[in-house]
Amino acid sequence: MEYTKLGNTGLEVSKLCLGCMSFGDDTVGFQSGWLLNEEDSRVIIKKALDLGINFFDTANTYAAGTSEEYLGRALRDFAKCEDVVIATKCFFSDLPHGKQKPNNHGLSRKAIFHQVERSLKRLGTDYIDILYIHRWDYDTPIEETMSALHELVVSGKVRYLGASAMYTWQFQKAQYVAEKNGWTKFSVMQNHYNLLYREEEREMIPFCQETGVGLAPYSPLAAGRVVRDWSADTARSKTDATAKAKYDSTEEQDRVIVERVAEIAEKYGVTRAQVAIAWLWKKGVHSPILGVTKEKYLDDYMGAFKVNLTDEDIAYLDEKYLPHKVMGALPIKK
Repeated sequence: MEYTKLGNTGLEVSKLCLGCMSFGDDTVGFQSGWLLNEEDSRVIIKKALDLGINFFDTANTYAAGTSEEYLGRALRDFAKCEDVVIATKCFFSDLPHGKQKPNNHGLSRKAIFHQVERSLKRLGTDYIDILYIHRWDYDTPIEETMSALHELVVSGKVRYLGASAMYTWQFQKAQYVAEKNGWTKFSVMQNHYNLLYREEEREMIPFCQETGVGLAPYSPLAAGRVVRDWSADTARSKTDATAKAKYDSTEEQDRVIVERVAEIAEKYGVTRAQVAIAWLWKKGVHSPILGVTKEKYLDDYMGAFKVNLTDEDIAYLDEKYLPHKVMGALPIKK
């Protein structure tokens, strides 16, 4: 395993982050059909630790909080708190899908404090290493949100702050408000970024790199689209409505990129996943968040450290990309 400082922080994380959205009780969440139960989740978490992965990403909303529960119990059994970096999120509700209540979601002071306490209980920890705001809240002043987040850092319940899936002007506004008031700024951005979706290269990634914000993107393999033939069927490709919404409408323009990933993989005798991950590191990503449903995938991802893509390889992979509709950030309210 290789490790890196996360942006301008002193926090050292593995260059692969284990995403835990695939863990949880599939009877309570929105991801039904492809989630791993607790026993199978523990196998993956233990394997990740054995490989040197110290960075784990979950969220209060994943399977209505059961992802946090599975992760917390496994890490307490297999690792020491000081040896791992746990990231979770707030904004969406942790209640079963369709059963949201007032103040159980969003980024008001009340909602943030409420969700953090519930996440701490589920994780079984005294603090959260990285707390992300999962989306931008159009209904709460950003001053209220940043003030509440700062108080959590000062209290010791949160170590670092992160943001996910928003427009660059929103992220910049939040950073400005925090700096103006002497509050804690965001240290890491978890954005949507992969070979099939590169809209973040226009503003978000340059802004983060210019200001020292770490990059830990989600969906680095485009929900598996990058690493298999487009016609291949998997349980997730059939049932994951979120992934289908992200990628199915751009099949024609994306297919050629998937084919080029396969060409580069064959050229070097490596796997497509290894090419896709090596491409992200070349683009300045610190730690891509990789969802895993089988142990063998972790072994596959580790092989990315041996892949050295040339500038010509990068240009070939990049050449056929066409603009995509923004996916991830919530639509701007008018």
